[in-house]
Amino acid sequence: MRRLFLRWEIVLALLLVLEIAVFGLINPRFLNVSSLLFGTADFVQIGMVAVPLTLVIIAGGIDVSFGSTIGLTAIIFGLALHFGAPLGLAVLASLAVGGFTGLFNATIIRVTRLQPLVVTLGALYLYSGAATVLSGLAGASGYEGIGNFPASFTALGYQQVLGLPLSLVIFLGLAAVMIFLLHATRFGRALFLIGLSENAARHSGLPVGRMQALTYVLLGLFAAMAGLMLSAYFGSARVDLGTTTLLPAITATVLGGASIYGGKGSVLGTVLATFLIGYLQQGLQMSGVPSQISSALSGALLVIVVAARFGSEKLRGELLWQRLFGRAPAALAPAHKN
Repeated sequence: MRRLFLRWEIVLALLLVLEIAVFGLINPRFLNVSSLLFGTADFVQIGMVAVPLTLVIIAGGIDVSFGSTIGLTAIIFGLALHFGAPLGLAVLASLAVGGFTGLFNATIIRVTRLQPLVVTLGALYLYSGAATVLSGLAGASGYEGIGNFPASFTALGYQQVLGLPLSLVIFLGLAAVMIFLLHATRFGRALFLIGLSENAARHSGLPVGRMQALTYVLLGLFAAMAGLMLSAYFGSARVDLGTTTLLPAITATVLGGASIYGGKGSVLGTVLATFLIGYLQQGLQMSGVPSQISSALSGALLVIVVAARFGSEKLRGELLWQRLFGRAPAALAPAHKN
């Protein structure tokens, strides 16, 4: 029982329940089941990119370009429809571009040996600029959207499945697939090994580069799906659709248990953290807190979580060292005076 409650996912679940209860006391309307379910449409896209981002980080990488990828793939979808492509082909074009952006990022990282953060930060601006230019082909200027989508598509933004929002069902379904992939397959176990030590993974015969590239491609595909979901929800494709997902998605990934050093992470933790952050923002807004302050709190939460997890990992290492050798590491032991 003690080990059960020491699991980080259990802690997150308890925090989520506590958060909902607190905001319910502040504003009883927050506890409305319908509001809790259909309110997920406002933040489910955060989880859509946070889940594959978890795999990227576990494998020792990082990608901050997914916000622009969401906008770019949405514009590609809008352009395809604008020029008369069938709905199915437009969706495939959007997904293909999303997958390509992930493959492009992984290829540049592997060829140049640059830090993933540097490469994907450049890609963030590259994809944003490309989306802005491409949107002009449909007569949209700046951040104007491409609209006039078929009613059958925009209806998906409000579609229900068994009384649940379609976007929530899609998110939970894909998250379940990623949980299985990460924790019940050789591919998932290999990602953890790669994140812990790339050299050891290579000596074990694992195709490190290809497996890391696959995580980036998955993130690109999920970003495209998030772009499609947002386009259906808002009824238009815009360049800035994904700009607000960057910080919350990274926060959800780290809060969910992923280590920024690689080799550690949990898709279930990321899913719970997504709801924790999403309901935090909604609860603050319903309590009359300005959106700027809720964004600042998300940033503060990220800093606190990273610092806390780094401190706990350092403490755990010291305790393990003392258990094995009966003393603190030499670098941390107090200096003796002459």
